[in-house]
Amino acid sequence: MDLARERALSPEELTRRCPPERFEFATTADLSPASATIGQTRGVASLEFGLAIRSVGYNLYVAGIPGTGKTTTTLALLRRLTAGSPVPPDWCYVYNFADPYRPVAINLPAGQGRQLAEAMRELVEICAQEIPRAFDDERYAQQRGAVAQRLDAARESMLRELVDQARLLGFAVEVGAQGIVSIPIVGDKPMSREDFEQLPEPSRAEIQARHRQLQPAIGQFLLRSRRLERVAVEEARALDRRVALFVVEPVLNELRGRYAAHPRVVEYLNRVQGDLLDNLPLFRGQQQETEGNPPMLRAPSDDPFARYRVNVVVDNGSVEGAAIVVEHSPTYYNLFGRIDYAARLGTMVTDFRMIKAGAIHRANGGFLVVQSRDLLAAPFAWDALKRALRSRAAQPENLGDQFSAVPVATLRPEPISIDVKIILIGDGGLYRLLRAHDDDFAKFFKVRADFDTTMPRTPETEMAYAQFVASRCRDTGLRPSDRSAVARLVDFGARCAADRDKLSTCFADIANVLAEASHWAGVAGREAVTAADVDRTIEQQVYRSRSIEDRLQEMIVSGTVLVDVAGEVVGQVNGLSVISLGDYAFGRPNRITARVGVGHAGVVNIEREIRRSGPAHSKGVLTLAGYLLGQYGQNGPLNLSASLGFEQVYEEIDGDSASSTELYAILSALAELPVRQGLAVTGSVNQRGQVQAIGGVNEKIEGYFAVCQAQGLSGQQGVIIPRSNTRHLMLKDEVVAAVAEGRFSVYAVSSIDEGIELLTGVPAGVAAGDGRYPPESVHGRVVAKLARFSERMRPQPDVKAGERSDGAAAPVDESVPGVPGR
Repeated sequence: MDLARERALSPEELTRRCPPERFEFATTADLSPASATIGQTRGVASLEFGLAIRSVGYNLYVAGIPGTGKTTTTLALLRRLTAGSPVPPDWCYVYNFADPYRPVAINLPAGQGRQLAEAMRELVEICAQEIPRAFDDERYAQQRGAVAQRLDAARESMLRELVDQARLLGFAVEVGAQGIVSIPIVGDKPMSREDFEQLPEPSRAEIQARHRQLQPAIGQFLLRSRRLERVAVEEARALDRRVALFVVEPVLNELRGRYAAHPRVVEYLNRVQGDLLDNLPLFRGQQQETEGNPPMLRAPSDDPFARYRVNVVVDNGSVEGAAIVVEHSPTYYNLFGRIDYAARLGTMVTDFRMIKAGAIHRANGGFLVVQSRDLLAAPFAWDALKRALRSRAAQPENLGDQFSAVPVATLRPEPISIDVKIILIGDGGLYRLLRAHDDDFAKFFKVRADFDTTMPRTPETEMAYAQFVASRCRDTGLRPSDRSAVARLVDFGARCAADRDKLSTCFADIANVLAEASHWAGVAGREAVTAADVDRTIEQQVYRSRSIEDRLQEMIVSGTVLVDVAGEVVGQVNGLSVISLGDYAFGRPNRITARVGVGHAGVVNIEREIRRSGPAHSKGVLTLAGYLLGQYGQNGPLNLSASLGFEQVYEEIDGDSASSTELYAILSALAELPVRQGLAVTGSVNQRGQVQAIGGVNEKIEGYFAVCQAQGLSGQQGVIIPRSNTRHLMLKDEVVAAVAEGRFSVYAVSSIDEGIELLTGVPAGVAAGDGRYPPESVHGRVVAKLARFSERMRPQPDVKAGERSDGAAAPVDESVPGVPGR
């Protein structure tokens, strides 16, 4: 009992409560909200470095578990960093008059893309109104008539010359729709075909000879006529261009002056002028659509002037500072854009106006924030992102065009050069996988910002909790919290951190408790949240999630699952494990038994034999076997066969937190000393017999406490934990109260010797100078038992069946006739 009192922890060591008196405010309404991220000094410093450095490849991966404020902190830093920074340019796609399949990308200062689109719309309207008006002018009609008159006069002159030549050769000439017809003349009358056929052969031959002499003159006439027509057409076209240019050039000159600092825009305007003058019938209502476009690139709408429009794919006119784009659904098309199609007369058509930008284009010159898991889950998105980072350009392109078995003639927009910093947000495990298995990842993501799950518990960080509560209440409209509620939230944060000297930085959990506590305060009719509301919130959260735990407790109490909480049994110890349900974890006791006997099998892990032992559990069993070898196998081989089993456990067992418990069971069986069943044990062990820290210590203690409480607390029950776990204790008030009243105990041990003494009430024993242990000590008993095993394993001298080595008759086991008794 002295040992028990020495190793028992006091109520003060079982938890660390935050006194409400530590805070000077009445409610959080009196506090200023938190102005910076709490408890993430390293992560914030890494973020600030990664966001500030502009070198190629310094994109960021922000790592941490959900709820630690990764996204919120990242966006807050981005907003602070980009405030007052230059606004990135607009990006437009315009028609490529040289190659309609390759729309041209043009960038302009923020807001000017929309202005260019409006200017081009006005240009088209002016042309559509003024060009027909100019062509309806009387002077234009006179000039056009003069061109026609000159053509007619020249043709009349040439025709007279041809008629004179024909007359000299005895022919008349008629000009019709089907060409020029030469008719022989007899006297002054044209000869009919019938008359020509009745002429003698010599006469017909003579007429035909003269006709052949006339043909060069006719050919020359036709050639000169076509030349005249071409000249007239060119004159008319030049006239039309002069008239149209008189309308268009002033507007275009004004645009050229406005965009003189942007050579690509000036070049585009020059091409617009040339194309507009080449397609004047379009503005005169004589042509519905430019015939030069391939059929699939015809305008999907009824706009005959579509080719002169401007597609502003990125408009930063309303953006302040560098762009910050958060893409919540990072699919391929959402990230890199697409080319839409429309149905027209049963055919899918498109043009440059149907090019849509992606998030990477909108974030150009700024920052793109993406959840890494969503990005990797989207087909083709990750590889496309790496290609864009490698080439520093991104081209809207449909996936079907990349993987089509037959190349299809479609739009191939000019790639847009990008200067964007990518920020991936995810967990550390995914970061390690990418780093290990993707050769490009380290090249493109050179900065890692780690967000920790805990921070040191100090008066400053406790006050930071209060400021967080103040911020949350103001931002979400929750009731303010008084100092007692904040103190309870600090205790909850320490419990979540599983360390009395740390606080959790998973503020999403704190925010959830705060929201529910505000609700319960409203139900109770309070204006401010109190400690009672926080306690009720936590109780209700547990109540909603503990149905499985309650069923297990019922099975233990009813005896369906065998767990003794009183008495003494050899080779049987109550171990403790944690069952996690995702949002809730609880501890449950497990009966662990050991059986030993003579043999060479060593320690047999029953769970491993049936392949229900995880790697960590198997390691723990091998480790305790190493302890047995080092402790008892120095003077000879251990002739031992021992089996270990978790009774009534049928799922896989992993973790080494039961290795000390299993070792205690083996030592009890070897020493033939009973173990107190009122004590449960947790802790891993190393080969030197030191008991090591484990996880879930609070859940394990509380789980066993609930079992004992259901069957009645006797004061003889308790839990043995590793001493290195004492700093992790943040137990419930009811457990602490039971310890204070002497109805339950929590013991801390550093070694197997300390634990076995608590369990058996027998000293472990210290070896004397000759290496021998006191015979009544635990180790002394174990050594004696192993010596007997070794003695039995020694070869015996040959004796006749039914006789002993001393010549006496051997006793016969009556239960198995003919088999000598032991």
